[in-house]
Amino acid sequence: MRLLGVHPVDHPGGAEVGFLRLSQRLRDRGWDVTMSTPGDDGPLTEEGFRHVKLDVGGLGAGEGARAVAAWPRALRLAREHDVVYLNSTVCGRLLPALRHHHTVLHVHDIVDRVPRHWHHAKVVLADSQAVADRLDGLHAHVVHCPVELDPPPAIAPWPELMHGTNGSAVPAGPIVGFVGRIEPRKGVMDLIRAAPALREALPGVRIIVMGDDPYDSDPGYLEEVRAATSVEHLPWVANAPGVMRHLDVLVAPSHQEPFGTVLSEAMAVGTPVVATRVGGLAEVVEDGVTGVLVDPGSPDQLAAGVLRVLGDRAAMSAAARVAARRFGADAYADRVEALIRP
Repeated sequence: MRLLGVHPVDHPGGAEVGFLRLSQRLRDRGWDVTMSTPGDDGPLTEEGFRHVKLDVGGLGAGEGARAVAAWPRALRLAREHDVVYLNSTVCGRLLPALRHHHTVLHVHDIVDRVPRHWHHAKVVLADSQAVADRLDGLHAHVVHCPVELDPPPAIAPWPELMHGTNGSAVPAGPIVGFVGRIEPRKGVMDLIRAAPALREALPGVRIIVMGDDPYDSDPGYLEEVRAATSVEHLPWVANAPGVMRHLDVLVAPSHQEPFGTVLSEAMAVGTPVVATRVGGLAEVVEDGVTGVLVDPGSPDQLAAGVLRVLGDRAAMSAAARVAARRFGADAYADRVEALIRP
């Protein structure tokens, strides 16, 4: 089978990482995978797959015109492949030109409307039931997002702090972390506002914020987060799943989230989580078993949730590791291959 994976960006985010995990397994099963991105270089061109350039435009006003200009090239590429995998709703702009080809539209976002041309897709995939519920009129298959169940080991990127009495050295305290993009919908400031309550209850606690804003979505918000002195700041790291082994609790205080891959990645390495009841997060976390769910925009609830997890961490860690197996990349490839094969 010849598969063309169409991406709207040159630098991978969660959607592209998921596609790479799928493609690596499809390649092992005999599929011939080609990757398309808007540019000629970038991380997605360096993954060992054939690469072609195809620009579907961005999210700015009028950028859809670039996708229309790409229709002839997209049609020529589609004729060379058995499956065209449109790995975002932005890539769905190509569907009017590809209506007679076997197309897969993978929806990674909670959308407000369903454009008419999305109905041309032969297969529609959704990251969560929360995403699928907004796709009125489309028969969407919920596939979730793939994670590597045993990521490579990683050294904790934060400095080791020790303190003790009578000259003894002991670890400074539990480590609570946020990992991801720093933008308003991720709710990072809610964790920062929860820091005083956590420090009052656990004087030795460390709160790590690890990430950045690669798409420059809100420089003001990034500056506000970076200015906070109540937490430790670290940039994004390549092997974030491996690093999360060193966290006692992962916090995902999002205000909107279609799935929350970072949660399942943390759970896979035995790190229990505190997350908000938004979007697909409640489909990942079983409240009181693999972590704790709280209301969005509530620093007090976040702090209480972290304390609850730390009070039962061993049991929640074991349960989280078992629950994450359903999101494993091998099982994901089995599900998706069966759905997208013509």
